[in-house]
Amino acid sequence: MKLTFVGADHEVTGSCHYIDACGKHMLVDYGMEQGSKLYENIPIPVSAAEIDYVFLTHAHIDHSGLLPLLFARGFRGKVYATEGTCDLANIMLRDSAHIQVFEAEWRNRKARRSSLVTPYEPLYTMQDADGVISLLNRVRYNTKVNIDQGIEVRFTDVGHLLGSSAVEMWLTEDSVTKKIVFSGDIGNPDQPILKDPMPVEEADYVLVESTYGDRLHTTEKVDYVAELTKIIQRTFDRGGNVVIPSFAVGRTQEMLYFIRKIKEDNLIKYHDDFQVYVDSPLAVEATSVFSKNQLSCYDEEAIELVKQGINPIDFPGLNLSITPEESKEINFDDEPKVIISASGMCEAGRIRHHLKHNLWRDESTILFVGYQAVGTLGRALVEGSKDVKLFGEPVEVRAEIATLAGISGHADKNGLLSWMKGFKEKPDMVFVVHGEDRVTEIFADTLQDEMGLNAYAPFSGTVFNLLTNEFEVKAKGVAYEKKAPAAAARISAVFARLLGAGERLMAVIRKNEHGANKDLAKFTSQINDLADKWDRK
Repeated sequence: MKLTFVGADHEVTGSCHYIDACGKHMLVDYGMEQGSKLYENIPIPVSAAEIDYVFLTHAHIDHSGLLPLLFARGFRGKVYATEGTCDLANIMLRDSAHIQVFEAEWRNRKARRSSLVTPYEPLYTMQDADGVISLLNRVRYNTKVNIDQGIEVRFTDVGHLLGSSAVEMWLTEDSVTKKIVFSGDIGNPDQPILKDPMPVEEADYVLVESTYGDRLHTTEKVDYVAELTKIIQRTFDRGGNVVIPSFAVGRTQEMLYFIRKIKEDNLIKYHDDFQVYVDSPLAVEATSVFSKNQLSCYDEEAIELVKQGINPIDFPGLNLSITPEESKEINFDDEPKVIISASGMCEAGRIRHHLKHNLWRDESTILFVGYQAVGTLGRALVEGSKDVKLFGEPVEVRAEIATLAGISGHADKNGLLSWMKGFKEKPDMVFVVHGEDRVTEIFADTLQDEMGLNAYAPFSGTVFNLLTNEFEVKAKGVAYEKKAPAAAARISAVFARLLGAGERLMAVIRKNEHGANKDLAKFTSQINDLADKWDRK
């Protein structure tokens, strides 16, 4: 019964934890790394084809984004997630695949112009995304599910995103049961639309995120509607646009919630009927998913609006841009407007076009409403960069750069401590993950000093034995070094898929160990026939 730390250790993105227990290989999340990498992540200790189960805390790409790659490499097990997470993953993973393919095509066009001949392969395809989506199994909140012999799980609402959850896992081997809780990303209390994080009362081991483990969002409660009103008013009075780089799922819907209230109360003066553009096909689909899951995920205030027949995230003047042509037309309109577009860290997507049209304008405001990871364009702008590159060209930053203080999908230090205080008895060990390098150490020290907990911030590669309560490996952080792969060392995506198929075949062979001799002989003959056909001597 072992836990191996794979991703989001001393880093914020790329969450992945591997559990080897009860004769099964399991993952909690398999996320994509975003922004700059500080440390190397170890590979998953077994082949993708050997993974039996994946438990997904929520649909954000830094927790779910490599699941299609897992499928491409041979994974055919089951993915368990809440209903809201399944609905969002259905659109977010397909959107991610679209981005992967589009970027590969763009790079290959660029390579052809520069006479480079080695093709760039997408990380995965739409086929892979659809494949892993077909493996999703929907689970209701607060329902204990028997997964396999000795394995039970329960998903508990943590208020970070529609469908987001902590995963409670009970593992039983040789009549010994250990309970391990994976916090996922813990939500910020008192935020609009979603419920507050629910406490978990007992655990032997806890993995807790620490994104804001060293700071508070604000010392006073922020009136987001009032703050957003001020920003919009002064920008419109200058004749500029308010451009909001926003995560398509979660933060966009919160912005719509605030703007609906601003419009309802006529808080913006002299700019009646101002237009708001949501320029992201993913955000448009996600907004529909929010409406679908309102009864299971909305908080009391949002539910009360629904009961009155009011959609909390819709209002007159809201425009949903889906096609590229609709997106381009936004910047040909001189009227001051609000533009909400993805991605939230300005690393990809249509937001970069809107930045190109507005960053150089003194009249406009770029309003950041979410966490900006180290190494991203968003982080550079928030930290005061005076010029940036967009589409290979320098752009001077003359627009107002603003942040909406306190708004975050993540709990701050006090919120994290509050969630940890929900445990009635002290866990044997608390592992601090999903935070920037020093932040994980700081929050581990905080848990020890303020709550008397045995806390540790592991690096990728650390292995902990849940039965003996001992570390088998205490890994050290290996600094990430970006290396351009030699052309001869690159393999095509098609051949990589073939390797994945081979690993899947081996996994199927092992599962048939106790099959009938007649069936095994037939299986062996089929494999040999296939090998004879393709054996290139």
